Amino acid sequence: MSTPTLLTISGSLRAEATNRKLLAEATRLFGAAEVIEADLNLPLYNGDDEAADGIPAAVQQLADQIKGADAVLISTPEYNGAPSGVLKNALDWVSRTADAPWQDKPVAIMSAAAGRSGGEKAQMLLRSFMVPFQARVLTGPQVHLAASYQEFGEDGQLTSAQYTETLQALMDKLKAELNR
Repeated sequence: MSTPTLLTISGSLRAEATNRKLLAEATRLFGAAEVIEADLNLPLYNGDDEAADGIPAAVQQLADQIKGADAVLISTPEYNGAPSGVLKNALDWVSRTADAPWQDKPVAIMSAAAGRSGGEKAQMLLRSFMVPFQARVLTGPQVHLAASYQEFGEDGQLTSAQYTETLQALMDKLKAELNR
């Protein structure tokens, strides 16, 4: 395979979000790839707005990015035991677009959260959200980055060998999935 295109989707809109940092670290460990970062700053889904105005351009761009990527990496925070609202909103919007962009797409899921579970509940729910899309969601290894605010060095890399090894294993599995 030539250089793959990876789309990264952070469930946090914050510029310095640890989920963005985790995605950057994942793509670094993945190796040579074209990396595109999705923008989830989308309007709230409203069926009346969709009926009146159709699919917003930003939503269609996201759907096109998903469709065009060789693989997608999603990292979500955990808010009240669930993935972020902006991530769920994006999934809802994309589900309304044509051409089933997620169909058979390799997807690696990870989470970074302030709490000690590292977003485990959010990740479990996110996996269930992906079922209707029929994406090829990797089953593991699962990366749940706990107390994520203290897990990155000044260089943006993970400071824990255990987290780095698990994330590397997930990226190796994603590469294998791309080559299958």
